[in-house]
Amino acid sequence: MKKYSLTFLLFLMFASSSFAAPYDHIHQTATNALEAVNWYVKHFGGEPARFLRSTDTNLPIDRVMYGNIAIIFFEREPTAGSVGSSVDHISFSVSNVDELVAEVVADGGTQLGDLVEFSGMRLGFVEDPWGTKIELIDDSNLRGVHHLHLSSPNPESTLEWYSDNFGGSLEQFAGVLPGLNYGDIWLIVAQARGEVAATQGRSIDHLGWRYEDLTAGADALKANGVEFTMEPRDFRNIRISFVEGPDGVRIELVETAK
Repeated sequence: MKKYSLTFLLFLMFASSSFAAPYDHIHQTATNALEAVNWYVKHFGGEPARFLRSTDTNLPIDRVMYGNIAIIFFEREPTAGSVGSSVDHISFSVSNVDELVAEVVADGGTQLGDLVEFSGMRLGFVEDPWGTKIELIDDSNLRGVHHLHLSSPNPESTLEWYSDNFGGSLEQFAGVLPGLNYGDIWLIVAQARGEVAATQGRSIDHLGWRYEDLTAGADALKANGVEFTMEPRDFRNIRISFVEGPDGVRIELVETAK
């Protein structure tokens, strides 16, 4: 793993302690959204839901809620899997890693490599039937959806970008990996092995952060030089916008109904 300088770590610790935009969702792509929802609930728990947890049966069940974080599914054919993109994988923390890997493989998933021990925690990798790589880790400190794992040619500057724009607490995950802790999810950035592709259209299409005031949030991001690919606009009864993160990570900003 690439080493991080003490100066860089101290900078991030002070820079990221002042605010944090709550993490909102992971937007994935699957050929059948309801099948994907049911598959994720079966193996990783969570609550099947409609848009904003609506009870309107005219809206499709297209997401799984893990507390306040959603995994949402576009219903379309992914252009490619997550491996090779700038968002390599997502992670769930579970107590039965070995058993769950076997269950996933028996239900259309694929095991990626051997199960290993990491800082006293059991972990393994699988791929869901639609191409998203998933890390299963036994971290008793945080159960359920656990972390986002990005790949970047320059992990230090990428982590700094996320800290500068979305806050979070800079900590060493497991005493080893520098990452941003949002309380209910981690963001970790690893050294890329070669070039990485943009996320749009792939099995992990984009990441999402939540704002109480999207207009003010957008102004702050623009002042930091963040590139907007879609200006804030109304969508149903919320407001949304899109920006581009380092290495082509598509990012949605959401202001939910008050």
